[in-house]
Amino acid sequence: MKIMNSQVKLTIFLILALLLPGVTAWAGGGDFMRSIGKIYVVVAVILVIFLGLAFYLWRLDRKLTNLEHQIKDSDERTH
Repeated sequence: MKIMNSQVKLTIFLILALLLPGVTAWAGGGDFMRSIGKIYVVVAVILVIFLGLAFYLWRLDRKLTNLEHQIKDSDERTH
């Protein structure tokens, strides 16, 4: 159940991330954000989200690799 919640959250995040450029263009594009100096805030937030997602996927991959090794080792001991 916990994995499903994570997948749902990730899917919602990706959908919103894909819709963000369209909403920004509709609201006046980057010119408005650049004129008030907030474009750097937006870039920083996107960068933090991307780095967090990359770190999460890296940790998940490490955990899955460890579980695969544990399963392989236990299978070798039983045979």
